[in-house]
Amino acid sequence: MRQTISYLSLFTLIFVLTGCGSVRTLAPEQGKVKISYNDKRSYCQSIPRIYSGVAHNFCQLYGEPDNTSYRTAAEFPFWATDTVLCAVTDTLALPYTVTRQIKDGSLKVVR
Repeated sequence: MRQTISYLSLFTLIFVLTGCGSVRTLAPEQGKVKISYNDKRSYCQSIPRIYSGVAHNFCQLYGEPDNTSYRTAAEFPFWATDTVLCAVTDTLALPYTVTRQIKDGSLKVVR
């Protein structure tokens, strides 16, 4: 029983982290990242590597308007939870991201 709970917890953690902006922005190809939400593009042009997961989540909100605003309001608790988890992940990755920010600069957002 305990092993089943452990596997279920691990699966849930992996599932949550795959949606986290930190996972998408820690090592992007060629310093570029695509940000979209419900197939709506973001207006952000670049994001810093330091706390890039949190910046990624906020850039999801700063984009083309969505005609169905009730949908985004219903998804706000998930977005807020994801942002908090990204902040924790970004804090743990600070030594790496500070070095990359100094060396390579900010990430470019591609459309």
